[in-house]
Amino acid sequence: MKSLYEEKILPFVQRPGRYIGNELNSVHKDWDKINIKVALSYPDLYEIGMSNVAIQILYYTFNQQPDVLAERVFAPAPDFESLLTTNNLQLTTLESFRPLSDFNLIGISLGHELTYTNIYNILKLGGVPPWQKDRDDKAPLVMGGGPCSFNPEPIVDFFDFFVIGEAEEVLIQILDVLHNSSLVPPPLFDNCCGIPQSGSIRHSSLEALANIPGIYVPTLHNKVTKRIVKDINNTPYPTNPIIPFIETVHDRAVVEIMRGCKWGCKFCQAGWTNRPVRQKSGEKIIALADELLKNTGYEELSLVSLSTSDHTQIAETAKTLAKKYQDKRINISLPSMRTNTFSVGLAKEVSRVRPSGVTLAPEAGTQRLRDVIGKNMSEENIFDGIKAAFSAGIESIKLYFMIGLPTETDEDLIGICKLAQKIWETGKTYTNRVRISVNLATFVPKPHTPLQWEEQIGIAETLRRQHLIKQNVKNKRIEVRWHQAEASFMEGVFARGDSRLSKVIEKAWALGCRLDAWSEYLKFDLWLQAFKESGIDPHEYLKARDKNAPLPWDYIDTGVARDVLLRVANY
Repeated sequence: MKSLYEEKILPFVQRPGRYIGNELNSVHKDWDKINIKVALSYPDLYEIGMSNVAIQILYYTFNQQPDVLAERVFAPAPDFESLLTTNNLQLTTLESFRPLSDFNLIGISLGHELTYTNIYNILKLGGVPPWQKDRDDKAPLVMGGGPCSFNPEPIVDFFDFFVIGEAEEVLIQILDVLHNSSLVPPPLFDNCCGIPQSGSIRHSSLEALANIPGIYVPTLHNKVTKRIVKDINNTPYPTNPIIPFIETVHDRAVVEIMRGCKWGCKFCQAGWTNRPVRQKSGEKIIALADELLKNTGYEELSLVSLSTSDHTQIAETAKTLAKKYQDKRINISLPSMRTNTFSVGLAKEVSRVRPSGVTLAPEAGTQRLRDVIGKNMSEENIFDGIKAAFSAGIESIKLYFMIGLPTETDEDLIGICKLAQKIWETGKTYTNRVRISVNLATFVPKPHTPLQWEEQIGIAETLRRQHLIKQNVKNKRIEVRWHQAEASFMEGVFARGDSRLSKVIEKAWALGCRLDAWSEYLKFDLWLQAFKESGIDPHEYLKARDKNAPLPWDYIDTGVARDVLLRVANY
């Protein structure tokens, strides 16, 4: 297969570096000597997938097992897919150039709702029936996990099982089931309805998987409690990650320093589903950073978490790393810091190699609305951080807001404009080169948050609010950007969707929808056609939900009770 790729495809694609494999630190095991073969995918283009820390962790964890090999596959760009179909070739992994149908297990990371047609496409091109009901015992098991698995219903028919929550510890238990599957009697498959019958290898394996805490098997309809890793100090972490041949979205070394967040913003799914807060020790972070930088040659190290400034040892740890690597001109970056005097000062102190800007997320333009959504940030907090940034010589400020929040009025929207202008005026007292960007995202009510029952505004109202803000920002030195309204609409539909949407995804795929998270590829008119032909009104999914009615994802327990969410949601 590799020779066919090299002859018929790679010379004719725009970015062959996405598909050639054999990067530094990639793992190549002897196929014929390995019992269990796993294909891992983040269902987007290579440069997105290779920036996903979860894929690197899974790749490392699986390949640490001597009788397991893990390889990677990502969504093909349109030119690559066209050449595959023209030459009657299947999509393969990057390591062995084998189609996905040759593997025992396919693991797909679910990071964003607008990758769902890519999932269907990857399976189809890889020779695996996209619908789980069509797979027999010769087909791989298809596993999903990641943020979107907290409501897997829109894609539930494409997967055999889901890992709900954190995967590191549960992976070994999954491998045990795969090892033991050869002891199960020969398959008995009901070709009429396509559901694995008692006695089949697939059905027996899924029954065994359903008994593992944290695993949801759709055909068995089992209730599930999310899986958490209590001690993240000792979880597997790749210190020799794969180094891509081409530039990726996050082209840097990454150390995850903490999980969870203490702030409880009502809109934040990650904050509510990643509880409790757990952190790595400063010593562990430094040891991981040393190994990563030695094995990769990266010139930037990022210490990541949902709220990095809340790590109790962040100051001493970051300063130690900055001093240690200053002479090698390795930059230390601290994303997801709360903008206050401490955080800005620390970020400035450790970013000794390359100056950086400051990112601030007030989320709403008025204090009233920030209080409604549980954003624990006063205007005094905002300007303490802003003044600290400007006094430290920082000239660029990025501001992130949401529009369409519950109880939002035009006065709140005008408040965004006034706040941005006031920040610019503050900056002018420090420097003539101040740069402000206002970034607008449409509020999407996410499952398992206190705002999961709220209405999401539609496309027309999104556009109106975007343009209201644009028109009221008179200062040409303040740039206003926004998320594509159609993309936010799609995200909202699938974030709170149900299993009826599987047929819409298939229909949209058949009409040519791919890579929907990319504005240049999103074909919204075809999506509307797919909804219409499927007999589904997508606007129904954006409506407010009855707080007393069941929700599609109620069988998943994140550790936060429904009555807690309802109590927090009260405003």
